[in-house]
Amino acid sequence: MATTFKTLLNNDKTTTRTLLHEAIPITGSILSGTYAEPGTAGSSVKQYSHGMFQSVYDYPYLSSSANHIFDMTAGYHSTSAMATSSQSDFTKKKNIYNQMAQVLMGHDTTGSIRQFDKDGNIADGGGKYKDVYFMNFSRLLAKDEIKKGSFELQLGVAPTYPGPMGKVMTIKDEGAATSYHVNSPAGEYGILKVTADTTAAAAALETHSEYSANCGLIFYQAGVVVLTKDIFTVFASGSFSDSNQSGKVSSGSAATTLVMDGAGTTGAAILRTGTINAVNNGLRNRIKKVSFNNTTELNSTIYFCRVNSNEFNYSSNPTYLSSSQIRVKRSSTDAPVAYFTTVGLYSADNELLAVAKLSEPLRKDPTTDMTVRVRLDY
Repeated sequence: MATTFKTLLNNDKTTTRTLLHEAIPITGSILSGTYAEPGTAGSSVKQYSHGMFQSVYDYPYLSSSANHIFDMTAGYHSTSAMATSSQSDFTKKKNIYNQMAQVLMGHDTTGSIRQFDKDGNIADGGGKYKDVYFMNFSRLLAKDEIKKGSFELQLGVAPTYPGPMGKVMTIKDEGAATSYHVNSPAGEYGILKVTADTTAAAAALETHSEYSANCGLIFYQAGVVVLTKDIFTVFASGSFSDSNQSGKVSSGSAATTLVMDGAGTTGAAILRTGTINAVNNGLRNRIKKVSFNNTTELNSTIYFCRVNSNEFNYSSNPTYLSSSQIRVKRSSTDAPVAYFTTVGLYSADNELLAVAKLSEPLRKDPTTDMTVRVRLDY
């Protein structure tokens, strides 16, 4: 136990913040049933009896080595054209939308739950997302937050349900590293945009001016992606158009609503008529790839423990003395010598709070002074 203490002054400590990033690639084969179809033994997708969402794992979810990746669900606002009380999971879809909107968008001045805003400018009103898919990434993957500007989602947008990857749409939060919104109670969020598509036959990347259309939101600290159902309506050119944004598609382009299940249900209809599990299955079947960088925020306090020449030259260890004589002194004229291996940080009332171990003992005598740098990470 220490018997001698030295007070650390304000200029003896400083704080730093370090952001650590890790690349997270999620292949569509995991999502679309590599191991087995949902509801069957060995599946990496877990369906629940309540039918309100699905959980996706990187291995069959019954395996002890399986890691939870994200949850999937869908919902709509009560004023949506999709909201038909006679259809499947009507109340569940409304409740899910309200729950997610309450957490991510908050309430307005009247106490009503805000809807998901298309451009993030809530004060100016504007278009709202009323029919949406949700992807809630696990803390294991997203860590403290998803890195802004790193998110990419590739969706197969070929018209038929089998083999949907003949044409691929890419969705990104491009530019969000410097342009994002902070008016959410859940933290910062960015706008997702359709940026490009690929045609398998041509094996070439095509970019279109109409691909500036907004298609969803990404909440970075919450790790939640919100996608409009309109991503599953494409045009003859392979482009996507936000139904509330004009001038994105040239006149005469014929719209095609993608088929979302084996029964021929389209992307526009499945959110109304299908169960939440059916909606999730349709989305999973069209996901080719999800990738982003997560962020771990490492905060550090650095203490500079300064030891002057006349300080800490003795040890409080009982073995330091023998018959009241310092063991390391051969004669009375020798200078005292101590070796220290540990630094203790104490509270104002001398209560031990943290211990730092040195890699090797340091010699200390009256002819030397030193500074020991101690870092606390949290």
